[in-house]
Amino acid sequence: MSARAIDTDIVLIDIIDFSRLSMDEQLELISYLSLTYKKMIQKMLTSSDIPMAKMLQGIIPTGDGFYCILHPSLKGFGPILGLSLIHFSDFIANEYPYFKGIRVAVHTGKVHRFEDILGHENFVGDGLNECARYIEIKNLIISTVIISDRAYTTLQEFLMHHNDFRLLLEKCDFRHSSLHTFQDKHNITRNGYLIWMRHGGIIPPPKISFSPPPKKR
Repeated sequence: MSARAIDTDIVLIDIIDFSRLSMDEQLELISYLSLTYKKMIQKMLTSSDIPMAKMLQGIIPTGDGFYCILHPSLKGFGPILGLSLIHFSDFIANEYPYFKGIRVAVHTGKVHRFEDILGHENFVGDGLNECARYIEIKNLIISTVIISDRAYTTLQEFLMHHNDFRLLLEKCDFRHSSLHTFQDKHNITRNGYLIWMRHGGIIPPPKISFSPPPKKR
């Protein structure tokens, strides 16, 4: 099983105080978020000229948010996607006064793909569980993304290979905190960084060369 594990970026989006909303408000908000984020991602894909399968391996609903499992070829882009999602959430807040924003955590870890009981593709693995621990950090400031120490390392590696993205983040006035160390609910020590951009924006992924499937004759 370990040989088939996917090592990639995992982005977790959590809607603030979602459980405090009425059932009708929950349905209205999650429906709108799903639709608008889908449009946002489709626009990003158009800008990068890559198919959905080359950006996201899958999306897992959590009830009060969702996980995005990035394609391994985009490992390191997860924190930038998280910042884009945070920026876009400001526009959603203008539509729904009861929407208090989202928390976003990013971790680079391993997941397994499997077929669930309904025959749909799904994911499980330590990477998901570890990412969830970061969303629990108590001093998570609004408009920031919490990323694990490993996600920070893969972000730096991504920027080394994509100098245009490094320059773009500098233009957006990208910032990060000092290393945060905290104990999760299982008393395991976690290390991570808060990241943010003073001039936010939606940043599409880099163009990736790929071979499309052969046409059927």
